[in-house]
Amino acid sequence: MNIIIFIVMLLVLVLVHEWGHFFSAKKFGIRVDEFGFGFPPKIASFKKGETEYSLNAIPIGGFVKIYGENPDEENTNGVDASRSIVNKPRWQQAIVLFAGIFMNLVLAWFLFSVGFMSGLPTSTSGIPAGQQLTDVHLMVVDVMPKSPAQIAGLKAGDKIVSLASGTDELSNVSPDSIKTFIQNHGTNELEVDYLRGKNNTFSSVKIIPTISAGNTNPSIGIAMDTIGILKLPFFSAIWNGLKFDCAVTKDTIVGLLSLIKNSIVGKANFSDVTGPVGLVGAVGNAYTGFGFAYLISFAAMISVNLAVINLFPFPALDGGRLLFLLIEKIKGSRINPKYANYANITGFCLLMLLMLVVTYHDIVKLF
Repeated sequence: MNIIIFIVMLLVLVLVHEWGHFFSAKKFGIRVDEFGFGFPPKIASFKKGETEYSLNAIPIGGFVKIYGENPDEENTNGVDASRSIVNKPRWQQAIVLFAGIFMNLVLAWFLFSVGFMSGLPTSTSGIPAGQQLTDVHLMVVDVMPKSPAQIAGLKAGDKIVSLASGTDELSNVSPDSIKTFIQNHGTNELEVDYLRGKNNTFSSVKIIPTISAGNTNPSIGIAMDTIGILKLPFFSAIWNGLKFDCAVTKDTIVGLLSLIKNSIVGKANFSDVTGPVGLVGAVGNAYTGFGFAYLISFAAMISVNLAVINLFPFPALDGGRLLFLLIEKIKGSRINPKYANYANITGFCLLMLLMLVVTYHDIVKLF
């Protein structure tokens, strides 16, 4: 089920991105040869006008084949060269390239807004002025792999009700009170009462805290926050959706730049980067642990990540092609198509290699 949800989510996010390229290219009279759902091999297709619409076997997104995006003699100087993107004014090329990024940000804004209108799980520290939360609980927001909590069966989204160790019980739970309680009882067995799922099913589990390397205090391996449901009226949801979209975009850019900086100095930790395999599990946790509204917002965050990554000035990405346009503008002439194509192919291969490395780390985390 998690895989199906992830595939549908990714298909929507990528197709919205590609539709941005498609729509803007059509508006500028640029020839679009194909709009593909998924990636080849091709299952079925039909042609409307000059554009072929294809359904492909690998359902992880889609693509748009724009005439002239990989310059050659035919699309540069051939019969239909006037409809090639490479022969259009640079400002039109830039809009076509940026349109996909823009659509991902707009989609994220829409999804965040829908989340706020539906009722979004929100930390008590992030409530907009004048608003109140309902169904406030201390919630597990993350569980460390191979930790005592994970081994015992606690999951993200579980609502902690109380803790007990022997005859000593803690009912007034908060992140600080739980940490203090665990520290006071050392590695003695704890009984954790919690609620799970939409129906708040009551369960209890026994956990023995451990002291991990580099720490002096025992822990059970969870991150906690006081979470409630924030439901906003229409216009307030739209406004807060936009603000949240901007905040997430800013944080994503800062995070990406930090990762790049750490990579340059040899301090990057790829275990902190999540690829497709890790996202499948994260999607499942978002849906089962926090509900459909949170899943919508989780999809919005992925959409923002797609936008920011595509904006990065690296060959094969939209940002790389935008960089080439800037270079052409500065030098006053076109970059040799042969070198541009080589750069994009090399960039694509490096991105695939990076994806394999990240996927490997995702798989290692499962064992």
